[in-house]
Amino acid sequence: MCLIAFSYKTHPRYKLIVAANRDEFYQRPTRKAQFWTEEGLPNILAGRDLKANGTWMGVSKSGKWGALTNYRDPSNIKENAPTRGDLVLDFLKSGVSEQEYIQEIQTKSEEYNGFNLLIGNKDSLFHFSNENNLIMEVKPGIHGVSNALLDTPWPKLDHAKKALAEVTAKEDFSKEDLFNILTNSETAPDNKLPSTGIPYEWEKAVSSIFIKTDNYGTLCSTLLLADYEGNAEFTERRYDSSTSEIIDENTFKLVFS
Repeated sequence: MCLIAFSYKTHPRYKLIVAANRDEFYQRPTRKAQFWTEEGLPNILAGRDLKANGTWMGVSKSGKWGALTNYRDPSNIKENAPTRGDLVLDFLKSGVSEQEYIQEIQTKSEEYNGFNLLIGNKDSLFHFSNENNLIMEVKPGIHGVSNALLDTPWPKLDHAKKALAEVTAKEDFSKEDLFNILTNSETAPDNKLPSTGIPYEWEKAVSSIFIKTDNYGTLCSTLLLADYEGNAEFTERRYDSSTSEIIDENTFKLVFS
């Protein structure tokens, strides 16, 4: 993912509300979200990066979930780093707690290119980034992460968090309310652009929540709604890379065990 906005324990019905966009180069092969039965992992629901075989966001029937963004630092790219998509997948496959898993990752985090990792279950939620190597338990509230640390005040992240707070202030809201947050294509004004070491034209192009360029952009949006009784709904909406029109949408309902 490249933008994740989420409400954690702030809504009377839903313990967790996640609205996330995945941005990627259009030519990178991807499989839409489904249960990984073919891989012998029928309890895992996630999309799949068919180049590196990992995932950017997924859930398990046991109640685990995870999501990943890249940390943008072009001056510190490792050519032969392990794929970051395995960080989510390996957690969903594991039988260990969030803290145990992150502590294990922490010991080898320097091997990876920059990342933010969110992992949780029915009772807790943690964030870890190898940029600062800190394990943080996420407190109740409206949060977000893009290609910097959790809750870094980039314009698009601030906008997404504010919009999510407005939507979730209502007890009843629609999934379309959440998707509308994720399709905002307004770029940041020049004086508020982050400085991450990429050219101005690229910084400007990727400063919107929904990104559209000639060869890179938002390819899918994902919603995860999990209530206090262990019921969850996972919806993925995919977009045509040429027109940004919706080409596919699938919803899965789960009862966490």
